[in-house]
Amino acid sequence: MGKAIFWDLQGTLGGQAIADIKEFEFYSFSIEALKIATNAGYLNIVITNQSRIGKGVLSMADYEAKVSILIEQVKQNGGRIDKFLYCPHTRSDNCDCKKPKTGLIKMAVDEYKIDLKKSFVIGDMGKNEIVMAKNAGVKGILVLTGGGLGSLNEFRDTWKEYEADYIAENALRAVEWIISSK
Repeated sequence: MGKAIFWDLQGTLGGQAIADIKEFEFYSFSIEALKIATNAGYLNIVITNQSRIGKGVLSMADYEAKVSILIEQVKQNGGRIDKFLYCPHTRSDNCDCKKPKTGLIKMAVDEYKIDLKKSFVIGDMGKNEIVMAKNAGVKGILVLTGGGLGSLNEFRDTWKEYEADYIAENALRAVEWIISSK
């Protein structure tokens, strides 16, 4: 069974936590983080809520075009994104894939035969990524980029029953912690 890092995209690897994916740009350290994870034998699986698709504000063509660009950017720099999984739904759709629900992790486990005990979730929103990690039985790392500081401070009440396994300055520090904690 393989091991994976389930990455949040916006606010974690780049961009703003709730911005349009079309505006997304990687943070300066993010491709290096993905490269280190690749070289350490982790699958890099991006899990992202994209309710703009469900609201009709973002087309699938625009989403897929941006994802292709991001995958190629990482590849050209020696890293790899194995899979992009997205939830196109709005909260009112009551799907099983919108974070913090675990439907997208289950899809990845089925496709890649992932051992969740050897895997991690990295994200900037405690109420989404840390809760999802705990519900899926995966270690969760909160990064302080994007919405991370706010999640840890003024919005801590939205995930008060949960604790991150580690709090990192950014995605690169999170991966370094994963590698050093083996």
